[in-house]
Amino acid sequence: MDATALDNLRKALRGPLVTPQDAEYDETRSVYNAMIDRRPAAVARCTGTADVRSTIAFARQTGVELAVRGGGHSGPGLCLVDGGLTLDLSLMRWVRVDPVTRTAQVGGGSQLGDLDHETHTFGLGVPAGINSTTGVGGLTLGGGHGHLTRTYGLTIDSLVAADVVLADGSVVTTTEKEHPDLLWALRGGGGNFGVVTSFTFRLHPVHTVGVAATVWPVEQTQEVLRWYREFLPSAPEDLNGFFAVMTVPPAPPFPEPLHGRKVCAVVWCYTGDLEGGRLDDVLSVVNDPAPPAFHFATPMPYPMLQTMFDDLVPKGLQWYWRGDFFDTVTDEALAVHERFGRELPTGLSTMHLYPVDGAAHDVAPGETAWAYRDAIWSGVIAGIDPDPANADLIRRWCVDYWSALHPHSMGGAYVNFLGETGDADSVRATYRDNYARLAAVKHTYDPDNFFHANQNIPPAA
Repeated sequence: MDATALDNLRKALRGPLVTPQDAEYDETRSVYNAMIDRRPAAVARCTGTADVRSTIAFARQTGVELAVRGGGHSGPGLCLVDGGLTLDLSLMRWVRVDPVTRTAQVGGGSQLGDLDHETHTFGLGVPAGINSTTGVGGLTLGGGHGHLTRTYGLTIDSLVAADVVLADGSVVTTTEKEHPDLLWALRGGGGNFGVVTSFTFRLHPVHTVGVAATVWPVEQTQEVLRWYREFLPSAPEDLNGFFAVMTVPPAPPFPEPLHGRKVCAVVWCYTGDLEGGRLDDVLSVVNDPAPPAFHFATPMPYPMLQTMFDDLVPKGLQWYWRGDFFDTVTDEALAVHERFGRELPTGLSTMHLYPVDGAAHDVAPGETAWAYRDAIWSGVIAGIDPDPANADLIRRWCVDYWSALHPHSMGGAYVNFLGETGDADSVRATYRDNYARLAAVKHTYDPDNFFHANQNIPPAA
């Protein structure tokens, strides 16, 4: 990039402009997935809308490729382009809660932990994710699911407004009445339409929840998953539980004899009445498929549940993931899950089936960009390890697992789980019949496809 042009951008910004000559460059360009090692020519660390507009104007004037970074959790590292410019929102971390209207306005660079912390003091929350370090922006724009999905729906089902800087530098606030087509597209269409500087969410009652973890030997995966696929969709919507194959971590609450053992498991979240041992009554069913090797249950503040896995998977690990939607777990898929559960390549590698039914099914497929309202689970296979030497190992296991499972899927995946499989066909499969409308909205708000460093939806002709 031209040095004079960069100096002009630096002068226009309130936040810092970080280039390879700066001591903080390597830390600034790093993302959650350490498998991503890209070197942008500059990172504009925006502090507000004015900085965002200046950065977009610079990119348009110079023709440099622009990527947008919120929380930096993008698996394929879509927030970085070699030799390009990253518009970094991570300094825009703020949350304002209105307990009277039960809404929260959230800065575009905020993480889920910021949102949970501020809403919890009012006994409120948003259904979003399972890790507090996940960026609110990327998770929301992809659709968003987590511990509260069966009770309160997807994250986008609580999104009521957004402030957006468009490709031409103009700023709009989108609601159901103002630019409703843009709000529709932001509800699951990814980062294709502009830079969201703030989100406004409807809040829901949540304070202390029932949390449980139940594990069985990995050899019982088929038996347990056969039970789980029937039980959970018929369970009350105040009970959520995601299924996993995993290795027991060497940490509480798991007893030492289980440490390092490969298991299948369900992590439960119960939002119903916790009085009088109700949680134990609700979860007495865990004995139905087979006696578990370990079961732990306790009431817990919701933000504490959201941080349970933070230390297990901190920033800086090698990640490779792929996903799919499922409306059932076929008998053939049962065997696939057991096989690859037995073959877990590293201690952190895992597979999760996240429920996306319950309240998420109260919204019709065409009401938001999220097209899989008939899915029961959003699955993700994640190869994870701290050692770069194991990158090929975890990638191969993930790809083989996904290849064996994909024929039993619905054909598309949660856009945030596409990973590097996000080619044109995969993106089309993600949005089904909503794709054409998304392309039309893209044409309206970004006709030149300026925002294309994403799981891209080109504008309609």
